[in-house]
Amino acid sequence: MGLPAKLKNFNFSVDGTSYLGETNEVTQPKLAMQLEDYRAGGMIAPVGINMGLEKLELEFKTGGHEDDLIKLFGGTISGNAFRFNGAYQHDDDDSVDAVELVCRGRIAEIDEGSSKAGNDTEHSYKASLTYYKKTVNGVDIIEIDTLNQIYIVDGKDRLAEIRKAMGL
Repeated sequence: MGLPAKLKNFNFSVDGTSYLGETNEVTQPKLAMQLEDYRAGGMIAPVGINMGLEKLELEFKTGGHEDDLIKLFGGTISGNAFRFNGAYQHDDDDSVDAVELVCRGRIAEIDEGSSKAGNDTEHSYKASLTYYKKTVNGVDIIEIDTLNQIYIVDGKDRLAEIRKAMGL
């Protein structure tokens, strides 16, 4: 029996600037297929037809006011680079998995929360993404480039034939 690897610590950076000690939480993008129900004669139930992927979003929170992040609000569609480096440890054998998430996009939402003297503050950010790549221990697991027709999962290029048919 094994135990799952648990996040022990992480670093988060935006445009190459580390926010170590300042980032409280990172919500990684939800990966979801965009499926359209289809049912025809002879079928007893609908099936989900793959129509692409849902929008990719990354969320993160900082422990307070960060001028540099606020100044990035509303930039170009792929204008910002986001990087998450997490150390996930297996408690059954103490091995550590290095999980890296590299994304591109823009900060599309900032929530500075409430401000009350003497109380803790937290700012929330949401980035709309055009690029997503997850690597575990140096091995690419998934790569999605929404603007360049790239969708690779575990080494399989799922859009290669579509790009070929499009003359790309």
